[in-house]
Amino acid sequence: MTACTLDDARAAKQKLAQHLAAVEGVVGVGITKIDGHYAVKVNLGRPLTDPGMIPSAIDGVPVHQEIVGTIRARPAL
Repeated sequence: MTACTLDDARAAKQKLAQHLAAVEGVVGVGITKIDGHYAVKVNLGRPLTDPGMIPSAIDGVPVHQEIVGTIRARPAL
């Protein structure tokens, strides 16, 4: 896995979020660490009909995807 800085991951996250903005099933894009290295994480509400829509890396930053289900706001305490 390529070692990326947090700034690299932030730039890749922004670029990927714009690319996936209209993709149905994407519920979030964030930053994660995998084996101690920064990566972009794509949260999916369900499996995509075309998994190839999400690249394995963007600008050298690895992309990880995970099906997390529906994301809902937590009620205020």
